[in-house]
Amino acid sequence: MFPKSISLVTLGVADLDRSRAFYAALGWEAASAQEGVVFIQLAGQVLALFEIGALAADMGGVDPSGLGTGASNLARNFATEAEVDAAFALALAAGATAIKRPEKVFWGGYSGYLADPDGHVWELAMNPFWPLGADGTLTLPGGQTP
Repeated sequence: MFPKSISLVTLGVADLDRSRAFYAALGWEAASAQEGVVFIQLAGQVLALFEIGALAADMGGVDPSGLGTGASNLARNFATEAEVDAAFALALAAGATAIKRPEKVFWGGYSGYLADPDGHVWELAMNPFWPLGADGTLTLPGGQTP
């Protein structure tokens, strides 16, 4: 059986330098880079920023206009509401677009949504029912770490 994991999340981006600068402004510096792609080491995962045309070519020459049309978002959890607010403000200052400012939500937490310069949607949240590890990793209560 294979482990339950996601090792790499790739975002197709229109302007690699702009996206690299955006994520660097959030404190996510590139660990390595190759022509058309940048890799950012996260806690147990890697975030790749891949120039959209190069990503489409890597997929076998698909039409890049058809990429990125699925409904999805990425999420980053924080330990406190104040951390959510601070991260949200930092992302806006770096060039993100606010979708929904952080607020208390029906499920008992606190969250907001924003989009990076390429429109990738991020949720920034504090979930009082999901404690975080010191490195920001999340293991569901009662869950097992793979």
